[in-house]
Order: sequence, then structure tokens, then C-alpha cells
Amino acid sequence: MKRVLFISVLAILAACSKPKDKKAELAELKQKRAELDGQIAKLEKEVGGKDSLATKDVTVYDVKSAPFNNYIEIQGKVDAEQNVEVNPEMQGIVTAVYVKIGQTVSKGQVLAQIDDNVLRQNIAQLQTQLDLANNLYNRQKNLWDQKIGTEVQYLNAKSQKEGLERQMNVLRTQQGQFKIKSPISGSVEQMDLKVGQAAAPGMQAIRIVNANTLKAKAQVAEAYLGKIGQGDNVRVIFPDLQDSLTTKVSFASKVVDQASRSFNIEVNLPSNKKYRANMISVLKVVDYSNPNAIIVPVNAIQNAENGKYVMAVVNGKAQRTNINIGRTIDGKTEVLSGLKAGDKIVVTGVEDLNEGDPVKY
Repeated sequence: MKRVLFISVLAILAACSKPKDKKAELAELKQKRAELDGQIAKLEKEVGGKDSLATKDVTVYDVKSAPFNNYIEIQGKVDAEQNVEVNPEMQGIVTAVYVKIGQTVSKGQVLAQIDDNVLRQNIAQLQTQLDLANNLYNRQKNLWDQKIGTEVQYLNAKSQKEGLERQMNVLRTQQGQFKIKSPISGSVEQMDLKVGQAAAPGMQAIRIVNANTLKAKAQVAEAYLGKIGQGDNVRVIFPDLQDSLTTKVSFASKVVDQASRSFNIEVNLPSNKKYRANMISVLKVVDYSNPNAIIVPVNAIQNAENGKYVMAVVNGKAQRTNINIGRTIDGKTEVLSGLKAGDKIVVTGVEDLNEGDPVKY
């Protein structure tokens, strides 16, 4: 009995190991495909036809050619080119303050006075000596012109007069240093002096700012050294004012700071009462510009294994169009190839859209 069973198993294994007829296998697959096609046709009839034939509601974007700029955004601040702290040059008691905070002053205007009483007395004493020296010199000169007296007497009188004049000039210069004067025209932004206060050279006293010569300054990372330079277009934004302006970079340093590995840029600002020194500014410097770029919304671009594509609308139907893209900024992407001005692309409803689907917009 066992021997018969073993022979039967061997026979079955031998039969299974025989190669199957390829014609029979092909006929079997065709039969299965026919059955599947029938099932698909039946289901399509039940749901009203193929899904791809249903018109899809979409939103389209008309492709246009427009300038495309890529920006490097840097935070900076507004600075006054003429922002001067005026300090006393001489030591003494403040006897008068002629201006107040917020007042507009001109270059050379006296802002405050330091007590110079001792110096004035010295000047008065020296003036008496100088008057006498001038009188003696004039007399001696008249005699010398008449060939009376000696040349030594004339030269001594002249030397004494000129020496006293030089001393007087020194005292007059020192007297001027007791007056605190404005070196620039502007407005008084800080006043720390009071009458009766002791003043000394180097102490914090008065700050004058010329608001007509403001500039925006920023530090730029070394990586952008070859991308940003003098004359580049820049948009300066003032977040606190909700204001902005478009101008050019007026200065770009050619020296990189060793500590911060950055370089400085400056942008001259027009006169504006709203602008204040040290206020925050944002500089958006153009590092790339294409005056006639094809630009599309970034949400219209789809990803595939072989690259990027958009769904264009051609003759009322969706058509997949492969594209090459450049830079993206503010939700807009530059298209380098694949589209042209006048094309229509789908921006809303593209997720469930297949190529060849009829669309309505």
C-alpha cells in the first residue's frame, strides 16, 4: 500500500514539473482580460461613464511676462550721517545755556557759555600792554622813517608789539573755547547742561542731529560679498511706519569684519519727518533680476519623478506640461522653459485633475 502511494506522489510531481503550453497560457490571460474589461464597462455604465470624462471646475492663471527680482533681506537701522555729541573744551562752571532740546540750530551757533571771567581779566590786562606797545612802535617807526634813532630801537619796539599780539591771539582763541558751539546745522536732541553745573572736557553735554542726512545701514554676511555692491537696487522697508521706498545701495564696504565675517552697506534716505535715527529698517537688495520672466504661482507647480510640471488648459482640456523652474520669491516662481506668455495653467483643482480631463473655469 505504501509503495503504491509513493509511486502516485512521484507521478504528480513529474506532471507539475512539465512546462506549461505557452499558447494555452496566453489564451487564459486573454480570457481574464476580457472578463475584467466587461466588469469595468459594467461599472462605468452604472456610475454614468468614466470619471475622466466629467467636466472639472478649476481656476486658471493667465501666464504673463513680467520683471522678476530675487531679494536678499537684511535687517538694519536708520543712522544720521551728522549725529554729533558736542562736549566742552574747557573746564569751568556753566554760566548760560542758550538753546533747549528740540530747537533747530545752525553751524557755529553758541549753545552754552562756560565761565571765562579770569580769562577776560587777563585779556584786559594784556590789551593795556598791547596798546602801549602799539603806541611806542608807531612813534619809533616815525622816527626811523626820518632817519632818527637806531634800527635796533625800531626793531625792539616792533618785536614787542608783535609778541603781545600773538599772546592776545592765544587768549582770544582760549576765550572762544569757553563757548560751546554747534559744529553742524541740525536740531538739539539731547541737552545735559544746566546753569551752575561744573563742565569739563569729555563730559556728555549736547547732541546735535541733522535729520536731513539720514541713511539706512546694515551688516551683510560674507557669503553675499559677490552678490551685493554699490548701485544695486534696494527696497527699504520701515516696519513701524508701514512705509517703504525703492532706491539704490549708496555704499558697499570692500572690507570684511574679521569678528562678524560681514561687510557694511549703506543707503542714503531722502528727507522725511517720519524717519528717525536708530529706527529699525529692512533692506531687500536685488541680487538677481530678469526683466522679462515667465512667472507662475508656486501652488500651480506639481512634483513628479522626472521633474516639475503644471496642468495647462488646451482646447478646454487639461494637458500636462513639463517645466524647468528658476527662483521662487513671495509665492511666485520663475519658469525658465516649458511655458510662454498667453498660456493658461490650473492653480485650483489641480489635485484631482488628470491629463485629458475637460475643464471649466
